[in-house]
Amino acid sequence: MIRSIFDQLGTPILIGLFLLLFLLETKFQLRKRVQRRIQRLIVNFVVSLPAFALLRILFIPAMLWLASGNQAWHFGLNYLYNAPEYIKFAIAFLLLDYSNYIWHILLHKLPLMWRFHLVHHTDLDLDVTTAFRFHFGEMIASVFFRGAAVLLTGASPLTVLVYEIVFEAATQFHHSNMKIPFRFEKLLNKIVVTPRMHGVHHSMIKTETDSNYSIIFSFWDRIHRTIRLNLHQHEIVTGVPAYANEKELTIGNLLKLPFTKIREWKNAERNAEGNVSQLKE
Repeated sequence: MIRSIFDQLGTPILIGLFLLLFLLETKFQLRKRVQRRIQRLIVNFVVSLPAFALLRILFIPAMLWLASGNQAWHFGLNYLYNAPEYIKFAIAFLLLDYSNYIWHILLHKLPLMWRFHLVHHTDLDLDVTTAFRFHFGEMIASVFFRGAAVLLTGASPLTVLVYEIVFEAATQFHHSNMKIPFRFEKLLNKIVVTPRMHGVHHSMIKTETDSNYSIIFSFWDRIHRTIRLNLHQHEIVTGVPAYANEKELTIGNLLKLPFTKIREWKNAERNAEGNVSQLKE
């Protein structure tokens, strides 16, 4: 199933989507760039290589093994009621996405997990390549939490694979720097996370970073009142204040960052003109 669905179907779709978004954000730019694009492309992809490898050889096989166990053991929510398969698929899909909303919050709130997720947030620009800028340690940790979600929901192997493909596609989409017509994006955002919505999450202002945690469906943030949309994109300064020096954000430094002393988040504020500045401590 992994070869036929993820490798032969999902991977070409995800590669094609990446190329499409890369071209669209080149022509229709949402946020002004502050770094050289090719340099960031190289850094983000090299940093992501260990995580990509673990995704394919550890994460996906582990999730499929657990989902197959659900079928063998009749374990999980989906085995507690009778319903058509498409209903069970939809419920498990929604619950897997909700579990990732919770996981994303934990990545920010638990100091140990923030060490690894910080690598993702240190990107001083935000575009489709940021979607791959994840530390391999975060991928390893996600096996345990997301594996538990697969078990508890009783998700089938097919549901797990389809969700993962959609999850990766949504991550590319909402990290992209593609400018979508505002009215259309406003409607689209009623259902799914969009570039403007996720752009707020990557702000240097802590209260803005602590919002918009959803991955695919945006209504989880609305339900839990963690949504924030009332910002113009040109007002957002992307990154983490304590790691704002571009020269420090090398491939080697990013890979070893979780194993170093983590700097505290420096206070920042937005002035009347919409510019962000650090406050004196």
